[in-house]
Amino acid sequence: MRLIVDAERRARLARRHVLAPQHRVLDPLAATRAMTVLHATEPATPYLSLFARVEWFMREDLDGALFDSKSLVKQLAMRRTLFVFPRDLLRAAVSGPSARVAEQEYGRLVKDVERSHVAAEGASWLASARAAVLRRLAGGAELTATELRVGLAELAGQVSWYGDKPYGQVLHLAPRVLAWLSATGDVVRGRNAGHWRISRPLWTRMDDWLGGPIRKCEMREGYAELAAPYLRTFGPVTEVDLVWWFGAPKGVMRQALADLNAVQVRLERDQSGWVLPDDVDPELPAEPWAALLPALDPTTMGWKERDFYLDPDFYSAIFDGSGNCGTTAWWDGQIVGAYVQDDAGHIALIVPRDLGSAGQAALQAEATRLEDWLAGEKVSTLYKSPLAARDSWSS
Repeated sequence: MRLIVDAERRARLARRHVLAPQHRVLDPLAATRAMTVLHATEPATPYLSLFARVEWFMREDLDGALFDSKSLVKQLAMRRTLFVFPRDLLRAAVSGPSARVAEQEYGRLVKDVERSHVAAEGASWLASARAAVLRRLAGGAELTATELRVGLAELAGQVSWYGDKPYGQVLHLAPRVLAWLSATGDVVRGRNAGHWRISRPLWTRMDDWLGGPIRKCEMREGYAELAAPYLRTFGPVTEVDLVWWFGAPKGVMRQALADLNAVQVRLERDQSGWVLPDDVDPELPAEPWAALLPALDPTTMGWKERDFYLDPDFYSAIFDGSGNCGTTAWWDGQIVGAYVQDDAGHIALIVPRDLGSAGQAALQAEATRLEDWLAGEKVSTLYKSPLAARDSWSS
């Protein structure tokens, strides 16, 4: 069984994630394909992820791919997370992980509708809400969640969360219904009525948006179709990585590996991993490179077992208690710190250890490049790494 050492895994990352400057690509679709998907939980993250990977990237490039050519599509999928998918992977997403999310969301909604006395029969209420939304959006209409809620009596309803607690709140059901319909592939986030850093999606029917219905496949086939590019991007990956990334049971991911004829390899720390059958050849070493990646970037989030690119003693400085990452600074295939942006828009690096003159200079060049691109625009995030949060507090 072939051994793939940490240094080789980092060389794969440099090229396949198109982060090393000489390996950057020319357009958002190519960069998204290289990564399989982009995280889109926060509206600015896809733009910043693409800036790190695309030469001469402009915000309008992603807007054009999302809203004009529609070669990229936002879809709720793995772990109930919003991603940007290449359009040709949408079928696999909706048939596989999105279908699993939709099933889970449906069960929760039915219970909450009945628990909150919105309706005696939660399933019937949801069926009526779904039909009303699809009727209202027929013909290519694009509306916000608020417009749909106000205009459709079938979407009226609220649920109480932790009502007896100081942090309790009452929430409208409409956004949750739309999230469920997004997971099923009935509706999609169309154009953004907000700024590139603010998400105010206009909801529309998926079949109208794409010019026809999605031809779904079996769930097993959907997982295999998605696991193949994931392995190409992130392989070798462990079983723990697969289960975590896809939010699926071990049996589902083992079946996907079998369907792909994936090959098992040895890794450092007495671990084993998986690669595609045509991806076992040695990787050439990569030249040292620097990158600044946004919160929740897929390179940082793509593995659950991260020792090959993150010192275990540094883990708690980068990831919060829920396993989410803030901004990261990379040097030669490893996370070495974070970065913050002050009120004036200046980028400041937070790198606790000495990288030598070459590493410091390369990271500073990336900081200057990002600062020039943002041109004073401030990007806020809910996901601050503990390292960045401490720095902000101390300053």
